[in-house]
Amino acid sequence: MATNTSKKQNIRYRIRKKVQGSPETPRLAVLRSNSEIYAQLIDDDNGKTLAAASSLDKDILAQKGNKTEKGKLVGAAIARKATDLGISVCRFDRGGNLYHGRVKALAEGAREGGLKF
Repeated sequence: MATNTSKKQNIRYRIRKKVQGSPETPRLAVLRSNSEIYAQLIDDDNGKTLAAASSLDKDILAQKGNKTEKGKLVGAAIARKATDLGISVCRFDRGGNLYHGRVKALAEGAREGGLKF
């Protein structure tokens, strides 16, 4: 029996079975569209988003650079917001995307900003 889920959605389900966010170690969820990249720190126990950053933020949008460089800036921005909340450890959820390119740049930017995962 065929299901109507895509390969990426199956990968997303497989990741979400293993990666669960809590108030102490929230989930860093990454959504990559064709033109933008978004990151959220999510507490799955309470169902709340603790912090969010995207390439559409004013300070990042004003920067020149390609999409990979903007991904690194988004990672640094989410790390700054996390340290303001007192969060230093999180769990990385790549959202079904390959750990390559913009997703990898976001992760490196977050690590340089002080997040550990």
